[in-house]
Amino acid sequence: MSGSDRDRLDGRRALVTGGSKGSGKAVVERLREMGADVWTTARTMPSGYERPDRFIEADTSTVGGVEVVLSKISEGGVLDILVHVVGGSSTPPGGFAAATEEHWLAELDLNFLGAVRLDRALLPAMVEAGSGAVVHVTSIQRQMPLYDATLPYASAKGALRTYSKGLANELAPRGVRVNAVSPGGIQTGAYEGFVDRLAEGNGLTREEAKQSVMDSLGGVPLGRFAAGDLHSRSRDVGRLVGAGMR
Repeated sequence: MSGSDRDRLDGRRALVTGGSKGSGKAVVERLREMGADVWTTARTMPSGYERPDRFIEADTSTVGGVEVVLSKISEGGVLDILVHVVGGSSTPPGGFAAATEEHWLAELDLNFLGAVRLDRALLPAMVEAGSGAVVHVTSIQRQMPLYDATLPYASAKGALRTYSKGLANELAPRGVRVNAVSPGGIQTGAYEGFVDRLAEGNGLTREEAKQSVMDSLGGVPLGRFAAGDLHSRSRDVGRLVGAGMR
C-alpha cells in the first residue's frame, strides 16, 4: 500500500468547526481531498457555498448552537473525525484593563468552552464505537500571549491545550485519539482585522502594528506570517487525523 493510499479517508465522516473561511475552510478542503465526507459548521453559510447539504448554521460558542450541531450530525451516525478550528478575538487593545467581563466570557466561550461542549456532545458515541480522531486547533499564543490585545484569547487557547492533553490521556486507551495543533501566525482575514484594531487603538501604522505582533512572538525569521492560503496548515491537520484511520 502506498503512502498516498494510507492517507485516504474514504468512507469516514468528519466535522470541522469554523469551516466557512480561513484555516477552517482549508482543513475542510484538505479532508475532502483525502476522501472524507466532511460536514462543517459556522454561524453563517457563505453565499454560493458549494456543499450546502453539508453545512450546519450554528454558533458553537453557545449551548443552543451545540445542540443544533448534535441534532444534525447524529442523523447520520457516529463521527470518525472532529476538528475544532473555530476561534478568534474581538478584545480591544489596551492591556488587561481594557478587557471587560463580557470580553472574557465571550473569548472563553468561543475559543475553549465551545470545544468542550461539542466534545461532550459527540465524543461519547466515538468512545462507544471504540475509534475516532479529534484535533483541537490552539495557538502559539497559548505560551506566547500578546498581552496588549489578546490576553483573553491566549488564556482560552492555553486552557484548550491543557484540556486536550487531559482528554488525550483519558480517551487513548478507549480508541479515540486527541491531538492539539498550535500554529504560529497565519495571514487570515481575522488576523488582518486584528492588525487594524491594534493600529487604531495604539496610534500605529498597519506595518508598525504587524511588526509589534511579530516582536511580541520573539521575531519571525521570514519577516512575515504564513501565507493566507493555509495549505501547509491544513496538511498538518490532515496528517494528524489521517494517521491510523484505515
